[in-house]
Amino acid sequence: MPKRPPPSYDDIVRRTVPDPDSSWRPSKGQEEEARDGFRALDPGEHALLARVHDALRTSGLDVDQVGIEIDGERVILRGSVRDALALRRLPELARQVDGVSDVVDNLVIAAPSPS
Repeated sequence: MPKRPPPSYDDIVRRTVPDPDSSWRPSKGQEEEARDGFRALDPGEHALLARVHDALRTSGLDVDQVGIEIDGERVILRGSVRDALALRRLPELARQVDGVSDVVDNLVIAAPSPS
């Protein structure tokens, strides 16, 4: 059976919005971007990701729950760490990596697990 293309934004609006003429609609380009999902990293961003990953992994701190995102020269750290030392130190280490212009720190200290 052939795969049907996903419904357009207008088709969804017609089925779900009581007064579709009063709603904002994305452009065709925005619809395509939403379908495509995430933006792939270019080769320079891949190299920067590898350098940041190596710097954090070799720090001796627990980085198992830390995610690293790259957007140009900006590094975004997300996730949880075990203590305040890691919370303070990991963004500093990321800033020291060659090619990093900005670090967005979205790290939190993990709640202790119930015993």
